[in-house]
Amino acid sequence: MKRPLHITGALLKALLLVGCNLVPLSPSQPPAAAPTATLTPLPTAAPGWDAVMLGVERRTMIPDGLSPLSQVIVYRLDPQHITFKAHAAGQPLRVGEWRGALPNALGFVNANFFAPDNTPQGLVVSDGSALGQTYVNRGGMFQVADGVPRVRSLIAEPYRGEELEQAVQAFPMLVLDRQPILQDPRADRTSRRTVVAQDSAGRIILLVTPLLGMTLNEMATFLSTDPDLDVVHALNLDGGGSTMLSAPVAVEMPSFDPVPVVLAFYAR
Repeated sequence: MKRPLHITGALLKALLLVGCNLVPLSPSQPPAAAPTATLTPLPTAAPGWDAVMLGVERRTMIPDGLSPLSQVIVYRLDPQHITFKAHAAGQPLRVGEWRGALPNALGFVNANFFAPDNTPQGLVVSDGSALGQTYVNRGGMFQVADGVPRVRSLIAEPYRGEELEQAVQAFPMLVLDRQPILQDPRADRTSRRTVVAQDSAGRIILLVTPLLGMTLNEMATFLSTDPDLDVVHALNLDGGGSTMLSAPVAVEMPSFDPVPVVLAFYAR
């Protein structure tokens, strides 16, 4: 059926009016590009280190003169971006159980030695609550006081009950004021190791040996002489069957034995 002329004319007029309202783009004004997502780049890591995230660097090392079975995994943590907490469980837990119990932690390592009844030896302080008794004339401590983490010798600087936010204790100290504290070689043996250390910039270093490990003498020498680590103080934590690691960009390293205390780190 043919459309009436007066209707067709009205439609043409409407199209003309719409056309008058269309503003053509000038060749000098191209269409605006669609916004794109902005990704925050990782900070630049020091040579030999991998930047995992802000405040977290990682590397794998083989100490000079030792076999590949002495490999160490090292995490270097900047307290400006990372916080630390000690956690004690009512019963010893395996790495997956600790991961489930600490869903917000970036990672953790095992900490205190413990007795056959799974009672932690030495002092544990978690969010200001203390468990156990401090070592006297023995070992060292990782502590957080007034938000500042540090590694300290309990022989050079005994703990006298001052207020702490977090703490774990173990033995022996491996490095004090950059000097290795060598142990009696007759009591030394090759074993898996867990270590907490501090460098000259105040950064905290967590180190584990996932394979055969090394002796305490070898570890003390390595930590005190490697310039990339720049270790000032270092404390040996429970090792052997207790050595455990869960951390970003690392395969979770389970311990052979469940452990009752871990030292965990978190993003600020």
